[in-house]
Amino acid sequence: MKLVPLGDKVVVRRLEAEEITVGGIVLPEQARERPKQGRVLSVGDGRLLSDGTRVDLGVKEGDRVLFNSYAGTEVKIREEELLIMREDEILAVVEGGA
Repeated sequence: MKLVPLGDKVVVRRLEAEEITVGGIVLPEQARERPKQGRVLSVGDGRLLSDGTRVDLGVKEGDRVLFNSYAGTEVKIREEELLIMREDEILAVVEGGA
C-alpha cells in the first residue's frame, strides 16, 4: 500500500532516535527525544494557487528534512508510523551526508 498525499502535503518517515549521547550514555527508549529529522517518502502534486495553477513542491522523494517536534499528523500504516505534513512545516532540507 502506498500513501499518496494531496496538494502541498508530504509523507515523512522519522529517522531513528539517538540511543547513545555524545558522552557515551545509553538512553532508554522513554528518555529519547523524538527525532526532528525524517526522509520524504512521497509528495503531493503541488500547492494550488487562486488562479487554478499548481506550484511544484520544493522537496522530493528521498530528501532528508528537518521539522518542528509538533509538525504534521501522525498516522500508522501497516505498523509503520509516518507523518503527513504540509510543505511549509518543513524547516530545511539536509544536503550532503547520509
